[in-house]
Amino acid sequence: MAADIAIVPMGLGHLREVLDLGEEMFDTDAKPYTSWSLTSIAEHLDTPDSSCWVALDSDRVVGFVLGSMEFELREDWGYLEWIAVAPDAQGRGIAGRLVDVCCATLFARGARRIVTDVEAGNSASAGMMARHGFSEGATVILFVRPNPEQPEAAADAPGLSPTAKRTLARTGRLRG
Repeated sequence: MAADIAIVPMGLGHLREVLDLGEEMFDTDAKPYTSWSLTSIAEHLDTPDSSCWVALDSDRVVGFVLGSMEFELREDWGYLEWIAVAPDAQGRGIAGRLVDVCCATLFARGARRIVTDVEAGNSASAGMMARHGFSEGATVILFVRPNPEQPEAAADAPGLSPTAKRTLARTGRLRG
């Protein structure tokens, strides 16, 4: 475990580094209903019941977690939506510490359960979540039907815009 890594509440001064680390780490093509953007981060920070934390190595953000008390239509469930650790800081227990502090905060705010989703091929994240108390609850497969009038749509499907992804995910009309 990296005792020299501080886990602190995320503030506005961390935005650029969190955005950059997320862009480096997240493959939104794997989960095309979600989007990584400054708006995604700002929405978490602007939510009164958020649980947003960064891992700092001196003054460098080497990891973060974004969670909230907003999971679809369940007001009593928390959602650990985003977590990332820089490649050069992985394997030091940082992600687990971020998960634990995020969950502790959400439970203190009234969460009866906390949910997260992990891309099917991400065994490292799935294992880490299991080690920190999560268990598999459901498997969802994203089905896509291209417009037969637009053959080129099959090649780039699913092609939801970041705004559409964010809106559908936040309103619970698109689940992952």
